[in-house]
Amino acid sequence: MKKILYSFLLLSSATLFAQKNTATKFAVANDIVGTVDMFNNNNYKGSVQSSKAYKSATELPQNLKKFDYLADNGLVEYKLKSNQGVIDRMPVNELNAQFGLPADTPVLIDGYEFTNTKTLVYGDIINNAQVITSNGKKMVSVTTSRK
Repeated sequence: MKKILYSFLLLSSATLFAQKNTATKFAVANDIVGTVDMFNNNNYKGSVQSSKAYKSATELPQNLKKFDYLADNGLVEYKLKSNQGVIDRMPVNELNAQFGLPADTPVLIDGYEFTNTKTLVYGDIINNAQVITSNGKKMVSVTTSRK
């Protein structure tokens, strides 16, 4: 009986980690994914030249259509100042490499599935990363919240 209960709890926790965090609002700058919270942080506020918010995936311009799966809460496009230094970034397939998973394995970020593992993300959004099992497959799950 304990094994059944333990298995159920393990499966439930994996399912919870795979759910979308609807509080996350994604942002894109220079074709790199971040979060609005990251750009509102004092570290990057001075780096922003301008921003444009889109309320839904249907409003996205052509250059942002590839990020439509992140626009459940809208999407913000930031333009950074030209004198801005390089902000740490990485393709999500590097997360797979860090955890010993195949490079083409999708990665979950706050429950949003990044199937194109060459997508670049800002390193500052990665708060916690762990391997979970979702739909019978092992994948990296990242949470962005620092709360």
